[in-house]
Amino acid sequence: MMLARVADSLYWIGRYVERAEHMCRLSDVMLNATLDRTQAADQVTRIALAAVGDPDAAHVGSPYDLAFSLALDREDPGSITSSLALARENARQVRDQITTETWERLNLIYLRMAGPEAPKAFADGASVFLHDIIADLHLFKGAADATMSHGEGWRFLLLGVHLERAQLIGRLLQVCFGDASRRPLDDHMALMSVLRMSCALEPYLRRFTADIQPRKILQFLLLDEEFPRSIRFSTARIEEHLSATARYVEATGHAGPERLAGRLRARLQYADMEELEAAGASALISTVLDECAALHQAIYDTFVAYSLEMRLPA
Repeated sequence: MMLARVADSLYWIGRYVERAEHMCRLSDVMLNATLDRTQAADQVTRIALAAVGDPDAAHVGSPYDLAFSLALDREDPGSITSSLALARENARQVRDQITTETWERLNLIYLRMAGPEAPKAFADGASVFLHDIIADLHLFKGAADATMSHGEGWRFLLLGVHLERAQLIGRLLQVCFGDASRRPLDDHMALMSVLRMSCALEPYLRRFTADIQPRKILQFLLLDEEFPRSIRFSTARIEEHLSATARYVEATGHAGPERLAGRLRARLQYADMEELEAAGASALISTVLDECAALHQAIYDTFVAYSLEMRLPA
């Protein structure tokens, strides 16, 4: 069984890296929306900020100032810079468990974001700056996949990635489609921006052509089994990695995280879109987010915060 501190660090590397990439994409889409119609830009800004838990910030500054803060504010624990600093610190603590290629790529991304030239690079071309960070994060994930042994450590890293992704996409869907009392999101530009925030525009268009509808976006991001950023896809990967690591853990008398993951995967696998529309999406999305939170706690209870006597032989 992997040491708890190692599993914890690898898990959080995955979460922080995924969070940083998502924040980059939200910031970029928010900035690009300002080049189009003002009404759509305001709506996209509100969606992006609500999805990261700060809906009131839309009234404080311009989209550029907000994006700058989301990217480079070291005092904000949820900023891109802060997320990458935390990912790097966790990687430093388990340097012997990851490959040189993985460490170097993450270190380079952090230095780019935390360096004194970062504010000027952002000011000179915010979209290019954010795209470069996203590309570097993709290279980090590729390096991890290509050079790390696909054992426990790699699985904990991906557990963090997919659980974070499921929660981030879930919050975005809740903001856009989960509140029945809010005016339906039907602006074409705003809907395209939601797809871009999820890195889903081209995969969606290949599936549904140019028919961009709220119902189909919800179906694609929530229930598609092939798109790697849908919640259903991520929860299937979570169950897969937990099932592979469960054999290292003795039964503890409570529901293991792999069983919680299996229940969540089945909930999405057998969800019916017509029933979802009739009942409203908010209940299912809220349930998914609650079960993701329960999964996180179960992962901690099982692999990180377990009592010593639970792991010692009798």
